[in-house]
Amino acid sequence: MRLDKSESYHTDVSQHLKASFEIAFMIAKPKEPHTIGEGLIKPCVLKATQIFLREDADQKMKSISLSNNTVKRRIDDIATDIKSQIIIKVKLSPCFAINCDESTDIVNRAQLIVYVRYIGADIIQEEILYSKSLTADGAPAMIGVRSGLAKKLKEQIPQWLVYIVFVVHRQALASKTLPQKLRQTLDSAIRIVSYIKSSALNSRLFTRLWEDLDSHHKVLLFHTEVRGLSKGNMLARLYELKEEVIIFLQYKEKHDFLTMFKDDTFQWRLAYLTDIFDSLDELNLKLQGRNNTIISNYDYIQGFISKLQLWNQKVSSENVISFSHLFEAIKNNILDANLKADIKTHLQALEDEYRRYYRDINSESPICYMTRNPFVVDMSQLPEEVQEEFLEMKADSSMKGF
Repeated sequence: MRLDKSESYHTDVSQHLKASFEIAFMIAKPKEPHTIGEGLIKPCVLKATQIFLREDADQKMKSISLSNNTVKRRIDDIATDIKSQIIIKVKLSPCFAINCDESTDIVNRAQLIVYVRYIGADIIQEEILYSKSLTADGAPAMIGVRSGLAKKLKEQIPQWLVYIVFVVHRQALASKTLPQKLRQTLDSAIRIVSYIKSSALNSRLFTRLWEDLDSHHKVLLFHTEVRGLSKGNMLARLYELKEEVIIFLQYKEKHDFLTMFKDDTFQWRLAYLTDIFDSLDELNLKLQGRNNTIISNYDYIQGFISKLQLWNQKVSSENVISFSHLFEAIKNNILDANLKADIKTHLQALEDEYRRYYRDINSESPICYMTRNPFVVDMSQLPEEVQEEFLEMKADSSMKGF
Protein backbone atom coordinates (compact mmCIF):
# COMPACT_ATOMS: atom_id res chain seq x y z
CA MET A 1 0.00 0.00 0.00
CA ARG A 2 1.35 3.40 -0.97
CA LEU A 3 1.33 6.28 1.53
CA ASP A 4 -0.39 9.51 0.55
CA LYS A 5 1.42 12.82 0.93
CA SER A 6 -0.34 13.65 4.19
CA GLU A 7 0.81 10.32 5.69
CA SER A 8 -2.73 9.85 7.02
CA TYR A 9 -2.32 6.07 6.79
CA HIS A 10 0.56 6.22 9.24
CA THR A 11 -1.51 8.38 11.58
CA ASP A 12 -4.54 6.07 11.45
CA VAL A 13 -2.45 2.95 12.08
CA SER A 14 -0.67 4.65 14.98
CA GLN A 15 -3.97 5.68 16.57
CA HIS A 16 -5.51 2.24 16.11
CA LEU A 17 -2.44 0.58 17.59
CA LYS A 18 -2.42 2.95 20.56
CA ALA A 19 -6.12 2.35 21.18
CA SER A 20 -5.58 -1.42 21.01
CA PHE A 21 -2.74 -1.24 23.56
CA GLU A 22 -4.69 1.06 25.89
CA ILE A 23 -7.74 -1.23 25.90
CA ALA A 24 -5.55 -4.33 26.37
CA PHE A 25 -3.92 -2.62 29.36
CA MET A 26 -7.36 -1.85 30.83
CA ILE A 27 -8.34 -5.51 30.39
CA ALA A 28 -5.14 -6.71 32.10
CA LYS A 29 -5.40 -4.47 35.19
CA PRO A 30 -8.62 -6.02 36.62
CA LYS A 31 -7.48 -9.48 35.35
CA GLU A 32 -10.41 -9.85 32.97
CA PRO A 33 -10.42 -12.66 30.33
CA HIS A 34 -8.84 -11.64 27.04
CA THR A 35 -12.00 -12.53 25.10
CA ILE A 36 -13.85 -9.64 26.72
CA GLY A 37 -12.16 -7.25 24.28
CA GLU A 38 -13.75 -8.60 21.12
CA GLY A 39 -16.82 -10.06 22.80
CA LEU A 40 -17.98 -7.10 24.91
CA ILE A 41 -15.82 -3.98 24.84
CA LYS A 42 -15.63 -3.58 21.06
CA PRO A 43 -19.41 -4.04 20.48
CA CYS A 44 -20.13 -1.51 23.25
CA VAL A 45 -17.71 1.02 21.74
CA LEU A 46 -19.23 0.51 18.29
CA LYS A 47 -22.77 0.97 19.58
CA ALA A 48 -21.84 4.16 21.45
CA THR A 49 -20.02 5.45 18.35
CA GLN A 50 -23.05 4.79 16.14
CA ILE A 51 -25.27 6.76 18.52
CA PHE A 52 -23.07 9.79 19.21
CA LEU A 53 -20.62 10.10 16.29
CA ARG A 54 -20.57 9.98 12.51
CA GLU A 55 -20.61 6.84 10.36
CA ASP A 56 -16.95 7.27 9.35
CA ALA A 57 -15.99 7.16 13.04
CA ASP A 58 -17.82 3.84 13.30
CA GLN A 59 -15.65 2.43 10.52
CA LYS A 60 -12.49 3.59 12.27
CA MET A 61 -13.57 1.89 15.50
CA LYS A 62 -14.13 -1.39 13.67
CA SER A 63 -10.49 -1.42 12.56
CA ILE A 64 -9.24 -1.62 16.17
CA SER A 65 -8.01 -5.17 16.69
CA LEU A 66 -9.21 -6.68 19.99
CA SER A 67 -9.22 -10.42 19.29
CA ASN A 68 -8.22 -12.86 22.02
CA ASN A 69 -4.74 -13.46 20.52
CA THR A 70 -4.18 -9.76 19.89
CA VAL A 71 -5.08 -8.77 23.44
CA LYS A 72 -2.77 -11.47 24.82
CA ARG A 73 0.04 -10.27 22.56
CA ARG A 74 -0.53 -6.65 23.57
CA ILE A 75 -0.49 -7.55 27.29
CA ASP A 76 2.74 -9.54 26.84
CA ASP A 77 4.32 -6.58 25.04
CA ILE A 78 3.19 -4.20 27.78
CA ALA A 79 4.60 -6.49 30.48
CA THR A 80 7.93 -6.79 28.66
CA ASP A 81 8.16 -3.02 28.24
CA ILE A 82 7.32 -2.34 31.91
CA LYS A 83 9.92 -4.89 33.02
CA SER A 84 12.55 -3.28 30.76
CA GLN A 85 11.80 0.16 32.18
CA ILE A 86 12.11 -1.15 35.75
CA ILE A 87 15.42 -2.88 35.00
CA ILE A 88 16.81 0.34 33.53
CA LYS A 89 15.76 2.27 36.66
CA VAL A 90 17.28 -0.39 38.91
CA LYS A 91 20.59 -0.21 37.03
CA LEU A 92 20.64 3.56 37.46
CA SER A 93 19.96 3.29 41.19
CA PRO A 94 23.03 3.44 43.48
CA CYS A 95 21.66 0.44 45.40
CA PHE A 96 18.61 -1.77 45.34
CA ALA A 97 16.91 -4.56 47.26
CA ILE A 98 14.88 -7.52 46.06
CA ASN A 99 12.04 -9.12 47.98
CA CYS A 100 11.17 -12.71 47.01
CA ASP A 101 7.85 -14.21 47.97
CA GLU A 102 6.24 -17.56 47.28
CA SER A 103 2.51 -17.68 46.65
CA THR A 104 -0.03 -19.71 44.70
CA ASP A 105 -2.15 -19.03 41.64
CA ILE A 106 -5.79 -20.01 41.06
CA VAL A 107 -4.83 -23.63 40.25
CA ASN A 108 -2.80 -23.94 43.50
CA ARG A 109 0.52 -23.87 41.64
CA ALA A 110 3.46 -22.33 43.52
CA GLN A 111 4.69 -19.04 42.09
CA LEU A 112 7.83 -17.08 42.89
CA ILE A 113 7.10 -13.33 42.97
CA VAL A 114 10.06 -10.96 42.97
CA TYR A 115 9.69 -7.35 44.12
CA VAL A 116 12.46 -4.79 43.70
CA ARG A 117 12.99 -1.65 45.75
CA TYR A 118 15.26 1.03 44.32
CA ILE A 119 15.98 4.77 44.40
CA GLY A 120 14.35 6.71 41.58
CA ALA A 121 13.61 10.43 41.33
CA ASP A 122 15.17 10.85 44.81
CA ILE A 123 12.57 8.61 46.45
CA ILE A 124 12.44 4.89 47.25
CA GLN A 125 10.20 3.08 44.80
CA GLU A 126 8.94 -0.51 44.83
CA GLU A 127 7.67 -2.56 41.88
CA ILE A 128 6.95 -6.18 40.97
CA LEU A 129 9.83 -7.36 38.81
CA TYR A 130 8.49 -10.72 37.65
CA SER A 131 6.78 -13.96 38.68
CA LYS A 132 7.78 -17.52 37.79
CA SER A 133 6.37 -20.98 38.47
CA LEU A 134 8.16 -23.02 41.13
CA THR A 135 8.70 -26.77 41.22
CA ALA A 136 9.50 -26.60 44.94
CA ASP A 137 7.17 -25.18 47.54
CA GLY A 138 7.45 -23.39 50.84
CA ALA A 139 10.05 -21.50 52.80
CA PRO A 140 12.86 -24.12 52.34
CA ALA A 141 12.92 -23.23 48.64
CA MET A 142 13.83 -19.70 49.69
CA ILE A 143 16.35 -20.13 52.48
CA GLY A 144 17.63 -23.70 52.05
CA VAL A 145 21.36 -23.88 52.81
CA ARG A 146 22.12 -26.23 49.90
CA SER A 147 19.80 -25.35 47.04
CA GLY A 148 17.64 -22.47 48.28
CA LEU A 149 17.45 -19.07 46.62
CA ALA A 150 19.72 -17.52 49.25
CA LYS A 151 22.47 -20.05 48.49
CA LYS A 152 22.14 -19.50 44.72
CA LEU A 153 22.35 -15.72 45.07
CA LYS A 154 25.51 -15.96 47.16
CA GLU A 155 27.08 -18.21 44.51
CA GLN A 156 26.13 -16.08 41.50
CA ILE A 157 26.61 -12.48 42.74
CA PRO A 158 28.79 -12.50 45.87
CA GLN A 159 30.39 -9.18 44.90
CA TRP A 160 27.02 -7.39 44.75
CA LEU A 161 25.37 -9.00 47.73
CA VAL A 162 25.56 -6.74 50.75
CA TYR A 163 22.83 -8.17 52.93
CA ILE A 164 20.40 -11.05 52.51
CA VAL A 165 17.49 -11.89 54.80
CA PHE A 166 14.20 -13.74 54.47
CA VAL A 167 12.09 -12.24 57.21
CA VAL A 168 8.67 -13.65 56.29
CA HIS A 169 9.95 -17.09 55.31
CA ARG A 170 11.88 -17.41 58.55
CA GLN A 171 8.73 -16.47 60.42
CA ALA A 172 6.79 -19.19 58.56
CA LEU A 173 9.38 -21.80 59.52
CA ALA A 174 9.67 -20.64 63.13
CA SER A 175 5.87 -20.86 63.51
CA LYS A 176 5.70 -24.54 62.55
CA THR A 177 6.70 -25.87 65.97
CA LEU A 178 3.83 -27.54 67.82
CA PRO A 179 3.73 -30.03 70.76
CA GLN A 180 2.36 -33.49 69.99
CA LYS A 181 -1.07 -33.12 71.66
CA LEU A 182 -1.69 -29.74 70.06
CA ARG A 183 -0.54 -31.18 66.72
CA GLN A 184 -3.06 -34.01 67.13
CA THR A 185 -5.81 -31.47 67.82
CA LEU A 186 -4.84 -29.48 64.73
CA ASP A 187 -4.77 -32.63 62.57
CA SER A 188 -8.18 -33.69 63.89
CA ALA A 189 -9.63 -30.26 63.12
CA ILE A 190 -8.26 -30.51 59.56
CA ARG A 191 -9.83 -34.00 59.16
CA ILE A 192 -13.23 -32.74 60.33
CA VAL A 193 -13.14 -29.80 57.91
CA SER A 194 -11.97 -32.08 55.09
CA TYR A 195 -14.82 -34.52 55.82
CA ILE A 196 -17.39 -31.74 55.49
CA LYS A 197 -15.76 -29.99 52.54
CA SER A 198 -14.56 -32.96 50.47
CA SER A 199 -18.09 -34.08 49.58
CA ALA A 200 -20.37 -31.88 47.49
CA LEU A 201 -23.40 -33.34 49.29
CA ASN A 202 -21.93 -32.62 52.73
CA SER A 203 -21.10 -29.06 51.68
CA ARG A 204 -24.67 -28.47 50.47
CA LEU A 205 -26.14 -29.97 53.66
CA PHE A 206 -23.87 -27.82 55.83
CA THR A 207 -24.84 -24.71 53.85
CA ARG A 208 -28.53 -25.54 54.35
CA LEU A 209 -27.88 -25.99 58.08
CA TRP A 210 -26.19 -22.61 58.16
CA GLU A 211 -29.22 -21.01 56.49
CA ASP A 212 -31.62 -22.63 58.96
CA LEU A 213 -29.57 -21.47 61.96
CA ASP A 214 -28.92 -18.01 60.46
CA SER A 215 -25.17 -18.25 61.11
CA HIS A 216 -22.82 -15.44 60.18
CA HIS A 217 -20.73 -17.72 57.90
CA LYS A 218 -22.02 -20.48 55.68
CA VAL A 219 -18.86 -22.42 54.76
CA LEU A 220 -15.78 -23.82 56.43
CA LEU A 221 -12.35 -23.00 55.03
CA PHE A 222 -9.87 -25.57 53.74
CA HIS A 223 -6.38 -25.75 55.19
CA THR A 224 -3.35 -25.92 52.91
CA GLU A 225 0.35 -25.75 53.74
CA VAL A 226 0.99 -23.44 50.76
CA ARG A 227 -1.00 -20.47 51.98
CA GLY A 228 0.68 -19.10 55.06
CA LEU A 229 -2.50 -17.75 56.67
CA SER A 230 -4.80 -20.71 56.00
CA LYS A 231 -4.33 -22.43 59.39
CA GLY A 232 -5.49 -19.38 61.32
CA ASN A 233 -8.42 -18.72 59.00
CA MET A 234 -9.48 -22.37 59.00
CA LEU A 235 -9.32 -22.69 62.80
CA ALA A 236 -11.13 -19.39 63.39
CA ARG A 237 -13.98 -20.38 61.07
CA LEU A 238 -14.23 -23.88 62.57
CA TYR A 239 -14.35 -22.50 66.12
CA GLU A 240 -16.94 -19.89 65.18
CA LEU A 241 -19.16 -22.57 63.62
CA LYS A 242 -18.54 -25.23 66.31
CA GLU A 243 -22.23 -25.51 67.25
CA GLU A 244 -23.22 -25.99 63.62
CA VAL A 245 -20.46 -28.58 63.20
CA ILE A 246 -21.75 -30.56 66.21
CA ILE A 247 -25.29 -30.59 64.82
CA PHE A 248 -24.03 -31.65 61.41
CA LEU A 249 -21.92 -34.50 62.82
CA GLN A 250 -24.93 -35.68 64.84
CA TYR A 251 -27.08 -35.65 61.70
CA LYS A 252 -24.47 -37.61 59.75
CA GLU A 253 -23.99 -40.01 62.70
CA LYS A 254 -20.24 -39.48 62.57
CA HIS A 255 -19.80 -40.60 66.16
CA ASP A 256 -16.00 -40.76 66.23
CA PHE A 257 -15.66 -37.13 65.11
CA LEU A 258 -18.61 -36.05 67.27
CA THR A 259 -17.28 -37.56 70.51
CA MET A 260 -13.85 -36.02 69.96
CA PHE A 261 -15.20 -32.61 68.90
CA LYS A 262 -17.58 -32.28 71.87
CA ASP A 263 -14.89 -33.11 74.41
CA ASP A 264 -14.08 -30.12 76.64
CA THR A 265 -10.33 -30.68 76.46
CA PHE A 266 -10.49 -30.77 72.65
CA GLN A 267 -12.50 -27.55 72.61
CA TRP A 268 -9.99 -25.84 74.93
CA ARG A 269 -7.07 -26.93 72.77
CA LEU A 270 -8.93 -25.81 69.65
CA ALA A 271 -9.62 -22.43 71.28
CA TYR A 272 -5.94 -21.97 72.15
CA LEU A 273 -4.85 -22.94 68.62
CA THR A 274 -7.34 -20.44 67.20
CA ASP A 275 -5.87 -17.69 69.38
CA ILE A 276 -2.19 -18.44 68.84
CA PHE A 277 -2.50 -18.86 65.07
CA ASP A 278 -4.46 -15.62 64.91
CA SER A 279 -1.49 -13.91 66.62
CA LEU A 280 0.96 -15.60 64.23
CA ASP A 281 -1.12 -14.51 61.24
CA GLU A 282 -1.26 -10.95 62.58
CA LEU A 283 2.53 -10.91 62.82
CA ASN A 284 2.84 -12.36 59.32
CA LEU A 285 0.69 -9.56 57.89
CA LYS A 286 2.72 -6.92 59.74
CA LEU A 287 5.88 -8.22 58.07
CA GLN A 288 4.40 -7.56 54.63
CA GLY A 289 3.68 -4.27 52.91
CA ARG A 290 5.17 -1.65 50.64
CA ASN A 291 6.57 0.61 53.37
CA ASN A 292 8.18 -2.09 55.51
CA THR A 293 11.92 -2.18 56.08
CA ILE A 294 14.24 -4.80 57.56
CA ILE A 295 14.54 -2.70 60.71
CA SER A 296 10.77 -2.28 61.21
CA ASN A 297 10.24 -6.00 60.55
CA TYR A 298 12.79 -7.00 63.16
CA ASP A 299 11.18 -4.62 65.61
CA TYR A 300 7.93 -6.56 65.03
CA ILE A 301 9.79 -9.83 65.63
CA GLN A 302 11.35 -8.59 68.87
CA GLY A 303 7.98 -7.32 70.01
CA PHE A 304 6.39 -10.72 69.33
CA ILE A 305 9.15 -12.52 71.26
CA SER A 306 8.44 -10.23 74.22
CA LYS A 307 4.74 -11.11 73.94
CA LEU A 308 5.58 -14.83 74.02
CA GLN A 309 7.54 -14.29 77.25
CA LEU A 310 4.65 -12.32 78.79
CA TRP A 311 2.07 -14.95 77.76
CA ASN A 312 4.21 -17.72 79.22
CA GLN A 313 4.47 -15.88 82.55
CA LYS A 314 0.70 -15.32 82.66
CA VAL A 315 -0.10 -18.95 81.83
CA SER A 316 2.19 -20.01 84.68
CA SER A 317 -0.22 -18.24 87.03
CA GLU A 318 -3.20 -19.72 85.09
CA ASN A 319 -4.04 -16.37 83.52
CA VAL A 320 -5.21 -16.89 79.91
CA ILE A 321 -6.89 -13.52 79.36
CA SER A 322 -4.47 -12.86 76.47
CA PHE A 323 -6.13 -15.75 74.58
CA SER A 324 -9.70 -14.54 74.10
CA HIS A 325 -11.25 -17.75 72.74
CA LEU A 326 -9.58 -19.91 75.41
CA PHE A 327 -10.56 -17.45 78.14
CA GLU A 328 -14.19 -17.61 76.99
CA ALA A 329 -14.13 -21.41 76.66
CA ILE A 330 -12.74 -22.02 80.15
CA LYS A 331 -14.82 -19.33 81.88
CA ASN A 332 -14.98 -20.28 85.56
CA ASN A 333 -13.21 -23.61 85.14
CA ILE A 334 -9.65 -24.18 86.31
CA LEU A 335 -7.05 -24.41 83.56
CA ASP A 336 -6.33 -28.08 82.94
CA ALA A 337 -2.81 -28.99 84.11
CA ASN A 338 -1.96 -30.93 80.94
CA LEU A 339 -3.24 -28.13 78.72
CA LYS A 340 -1.29 -25.60 80.79
CA ALA A 341 1.89 -27.64 80.31
CA ASP A 342 1.27 -27.94 76.54
CA ILE A 343 0.68 -24.19 76.19
CA LYS A 344 3.81 -23.31 78.15
CA THR A 345 5.84 -25.82 76.12
CA HIS A 346 4.49 -24.36 72.87
CA LEU A 347 5.12 -20.74 73.85
CA GLN A 348 8.67 -21.55 74.96
CA ALA A 349 9.30 -23.53 71.75
CA LEU A 350 8.05 -20.60 69.66
CA GLU A 351 10.35 -18.22 71.52
CA ASP A 352 13.33 -20.54 71.03
CA GLU A 353 12.58 -21.00 67.32
CA TYR A 354 12.17 -17.28 66.69
CA ARG A 355 15.46 -16.56 68.46
CA ARG A 356 17.17 -19.34 66.47
CA TYR A 357 15.91 -18.20 63.08
CA TYR A 358 16.70 -14.53 63.72
CA ARG A 359 19.93 -14.93 65.72
CA ASP A 360 22.14 -13.46 62.96
CA ILE A 361 20.36 -10.09 62.96
CA ASN A 362 21.60 -7.34 65.25
CA SER A 363 18.87 -4.74 65.40
CA GLU A 364 20.98 -2.75 67.89
CA SER A 365 23.82 -2.17 65.40
CA PRO A 366 24.98 1.43 64.69
CA ILE A 367 23.56 1.23 61.15
CA CYS A 368 20.12 0.39 62.55
CA TYR A 369 20.39 3.17 65.09
CA MET A 370 21.44 5.61 62.37
CA THR A 371 18.38 4.67 60.33
CA ARG A 372 16.02 5.12 63.28
CA ASN A 373 17.58 8.31 64.68
CA PRO A 374 20.84 9.54 63.12
CA PHE A 375 21.35 12.22 65.79
CA VAL A 376 22.13 9.79 68.63
CA VAL A 377 24.74 7.60 66.91
CA ASP A 378 28.46 7.75 67.59
CA MET A 379 30.15 8.66 64.29
CA SER A 380 33.18 6.45 65.00
CA GLN A 381 30.97 3.33 64.95
CA LEU A 382 29.87 3.92 61.36
CA PRO A 383 31.64 2.76 58.17
CA GLU A 384 34.25 5.26 56.99
CA GLU A 385 32.60 5.82 53.60
CA VAL A 386 29.49 7.38 55.23
CA GLN A 387 31.08 9.24 58.16
CA GLU A 388 31.53 12.61 56.44
CA GLU A 389 28.05 12.61 54.94
CA PHE A 390 26.66 11.56 58.31
CA LEU A 391 28.35 14.51 60.07
CA GLU A 392 26.86 16.94 57.55
CA MET A 393 23.41 15.49 58.09
CA LYS A 394 23.84 15.52 61.87
CA ALA A 395 24.80 19.20 61.82
CA ASP A 396 21.82 20.16 59.60
CA SER A 397 19.49 21.94 62.03
CA SER A 398 16.60 21.92 59.53
CA MET A 399 16.45 18.12 59.69
CA LYS A 400 16.14 18.01 63.47
CA GLY A 401 12.68 19.51 63.25
CA PHE A 402 11.23 16.51 61.45
